[in-house]
Amino acid sequence: MSRLFLIPARGGSKGIPVKNIVPLGGKPLIGWTIAPALQCGLGRVIVSTDSAEIAEMAREIGAEVPFLRPAELAGDETGSVEVAEHALRWVESASGGIPELLVLLQPTSPFRTADDIAQAVRLVENSAAPAAIGVCEADPHPWLTRRIKQDGSLDNLVEVPAFVRRRQEFPPAYAINGAVYVIRSRVLLEKKTFQPPGTLAYVMPRERSLDIDLPSDLQLAEWMASR
Repeated sequence: MSRLFLIPARGGSKGIPVKNIVPLGGKPLIGWTIAPALQCGLGRVIVSTDSAEIAEMAREIGAEVPFLRPAELAGDETGSVEVAEHALRWVESASGGIPELLVLLQPTSPFRTADDIAQAVRLVENSAAPAAIGVCEADPHPWLTRRIKQDGSLDNLVEVPAFVRRRQEFPPAYAINGAVYVIRSRVLLEKKTFQPPGTLAYVMPRERSLDIDLPSDLQLAEWMASR
């Protein structure tokens, strides 16, 4: 089965300037994603970026950067689906076909491993499922979340059964961790989502599920990388 590993890495970032190439543990953040993708050896690894600086760095690490993403697909509002569609259509125009599987790897998830990627891919390939997404145990649990009403009072964000008294009684709950998305390319192009009906969960531990968005996340990642 043909596979495309796509790493989206635009140049702009509000929370952390040039976030995708900020140093982490002595190497650029994007390198933490390119390395396990290459280590898998399961397909072509392409970085989609609008930044010449990111493109040069990604090539030095070993990824392909066969195009620069157009400016209209590099804004704050641009979604991963649009970026993936653009990459698939570029590959189609260059080679006459699209890969059977698309694997999206966000560079802000540095601690996923090559084995995580490979196992998520196998989940889809060894089943009839359209896709698989990385998840980890939710923290906090959804039953502990609240909303603040207009009068300033707290209310449950989701309905909590009245009989629940202790946290030990909570059912397992999982959150999408952003580390790995695997989907059949034709499904993505048709459904315009990475989570079509029937999507499988690839469960990862929290220590490999860190998503870097804020400077505090980067500080935590530095501490984790040093260990």
